[in-house]
Amino acid sequence: METARAEEQLCFPLSNNSCRKIPRIPSEATVVYTLLSSITIVTVVLNLLVIVSIYHFRQLHTCTNFLLLSLAMSDFLVGFLQMPFQIFYYHGCWFLGSFACALNNFSSFLIISASVGNMVLISVDRYIAICDPMLYPSKVTIKRVTVCIFLCWIFSCVHAGWILRDILGQPDIYNSCIGECVLIVNYAEGVVDLVLTFFAPIIVITYLYTRVFVVAVSQARAMRSQITAITVGPVAITVQRSEMKAAKTLGFLVLVFLLCSCPYYCFTVAADNSSGAAELWLIYLNSCVNPIIYAFCYPWFRRATKHIFTLKILQPGSSEMNIL
Repeated sequence: METARAEEQLCFPLSNNSCRKIPRIPSEATVVYTLLSSITIVTVVLNLLVIVSIYHFRQLHTCTNFLLLSLAMSDFLVGFLQMPFQIFYYHGCWFLGSFACALNNFSSFLIISASVGNMVLISVDRYIAICDPMLYPSKVTIKRVTVCIFLCWIFSCVHAGWILRDILGQPDIYNSCIGECVLIVNYAEGVVDLVLTFFAPIIVITYLYTRVFVVAVSQARAMRSQITAITVGPVAITVQRSEMKAAKTLGFLVLVFLLCSCPYYCFTVAADNSSGAAELWLIYLNSCVNPIIYAFCYPWFRRATKHIFTLKILQPGSSEMNIL
C-alpha cells in the first residue's frame, strides 16, 4: 500500500529518477485551474480581436496602431504559449520532454523582451507626436515603424538565444530528475537581462513620458489661451486633443505594464524564488489587461469587435468600413 502511494506521488512511477509531484488540495487545484484557464482564454480571444481589427480595417493602418499590433502579437503568444505551459506545470511535473522545456524557456524570454521593446517604441512614438508634431508625419512613417518592429523582434530572438545558449544546446542540463523543467541563469547573464529588459527600458520610458506630459500640459494651456485666435482653428484643436488623449491612453498602458513587471524583477534582484510563480503570472496578466484598456479607451476597438462578432468583416469591401 505504501509503495503504491509513493508511486502516485511520482511524475514517472516506472523511473528510478522521477521527480515528485507537488501535493495540492483538490478543491484548491480546481479553483486555480479554473481561474488560470479563464485568464488564458480571455487573453487569447481579446488579443486575437485586436490583431484581426488592426489587420483587417484599413483605417487602422497607422504607425501607432502597428505598434499596438506588435504588442498584441506578443500578448497573444503569452496566452497561447506561456500560460498553458505554466498551467500544465502547476503540479511540478513536466511531461512534455526536454525540447518543449527549452521551447518554453526560450519563448518566455523572447516574448517578455519583445513586449518591453514594443513599450519603448510606443513611448518614442508618443514623444515625437506630442513634442515634435510638425515633423511627426515625416519622421514616423509606416516603413520606419515596420523596420523598428522587425528589429525589436530580431533583437528579442538574439537576446533570448544568448541567455539560453546552454539550455538550447542541452535542454535537460539543469534538471536533477525526470519530469523537471528548470532554468538557471548565471550572474553575468542575469545582470545583462535585468539591464536590457528592465532598468534601461524603464529609464527611457520614464524620461520620454515625463517630457510628453510636460509638453502636453503646456500645449493645453496654449490652446486655452488662443482658442479664439484665428491661427488656432477647430481642426488644429481637435488634432491636439486627439494626440493628447492617445498619449494618456498609451501612458496608462505603459504604467500598467511597469506595475505588473516590477514585482517580478524586484524578486529577481533580491534572488528570492519563493514567489516566482506568482510574480511571473502577474507579468502574464498584463497581456490580458492590455486589450481591456483598448476596449475602454478606443471606440474603434469596440466598433471593430462588433463587426467581427456580427461577421460583417466577411462582407465584400468590409475592410474599407468607417470605424473611426
